[in-house]
Amino acid sequence: MKIGITCYPTYGGSGAMATELGIALSRRGHEIHFITYRQPFRLPAFLPRVFFHEVDVGRYPLFEYPPYDLALAVRMHEVVLAHQLDLLHCHYAIPHATSAWIAKEMLAQQQSDIKVLTTLHGTDITIVGQDPSFHPITKFSIEKSDGLTAVSRFLQQETVSAFGCTGCRIEVIPNFVDPTVYDRARYPGSRGAFGDGRPVLMHISNFRPVKRVVDIVRTFALVTAERPSLLVMVGDGPDRILAEQEARRLNVQDQVMFLGKIESVAPLLASADLYLLPTDRESFGLSALEALASGTPVIGANVGGLPEVVQDGVTGALCAVGDVDGMAAAALDILRDRERWNAMSRAAAADARRRYALNDVVAHYERFYTEALG
Repeated sequence: MKIGITCYPTYGGSGAMATELGIALSRRGHEIHFITYRQPFRLPAFLPRVFFHEVDVGRYPLFEYPPYDLALAVRMHEVVLAHQLDLLHCHYAIPHATSAWIAKEMLAQQQSDIKVLTTLHGTDITIVGQDPSFHPITKFSIEKSDGLTAVSRFLQQETVSAFGCTGCRIEVIPNFVDPTVYDRARYPGSRGAFGDGRPVLMHISNFRPVKRVVDIVRTFALVTAERPSLLVMVGDGPDRILAEQEARRLNVQDQVMFLGKIESVAPLLASADLYLLPTDRESFGLSALEALASGTPVIGANVGGLPEVVQDGVTGALCAVGDVDGMAAAALDILRDRERWNAMSRAAAADARRRYALNDVVAHYERFYTEALG
């Protein structure tokens, strides 16, 4: 197949997963064309059967805000015609699915029957899509897609509840993990990167408010007060400064490392003892899955799709949103009992491989594509 993929190319779960999917499909013989405004951050400089088409947004003085959605539609139209694509796979409902529908309408004039498939990742439904300014166009774009997938049962149900989606079938195809990359045994020396043998707690995100990074620092402060530890914060975003301020306020700044954006996180996760994800809204939790595959138990919030990924009491612990004391207590319970930690680590890695292995999920997408194409 010849497949066009459009995603947000910046640091974040939906873009990472879309890029990894495209790379995996190319290895299975498909031709992949990424269509977006920047080269995806997880896409190497060159791979066989993988192509990147940049969307150029004109800077005409009349436009206070350049119309990216229209420029994207035009670029999709051009790439489909030039490379005879079979389908456009949009990750995130708006504006990507909207632009794809416009491109499809344009392509009808050239007798092209391009299929538009849309994968719903989370905030496109739970936050952005339900904003009154975007609800009607999100609903329209979903219903005009030729095929829909959601990354969790929670998101599938949330979409139906929020948008109705008359006649829509939403296939649940979860995110995936490459077990050859996220494997603790592959990085035996990674633990030494953080020095003195203290437990390492970790968080990776784009530091948006939804991630509640201040709660992470507060949880860590309670943990390290009883058991001296190290907190490693990976990523960047609007709430990083708040997390840094909270670390100083709680006088744990010397035990917290802010590493900024790092592309390859597998060696870091292999060095962690616990992964913290106290988010107040999580439709799946890709970073949690990558941690579990690395044998790192997850302390998270019992919200959204996260309970589908983390088995409470088996591969980690789930608490109420904002329950800093509960998360700290759960973390300490695991850290105090090395035998329990070992059992959780083994269970986490095994469960991630059993339910979310790359090859199984990519094969599911292939079946979905074939069905959509008839």
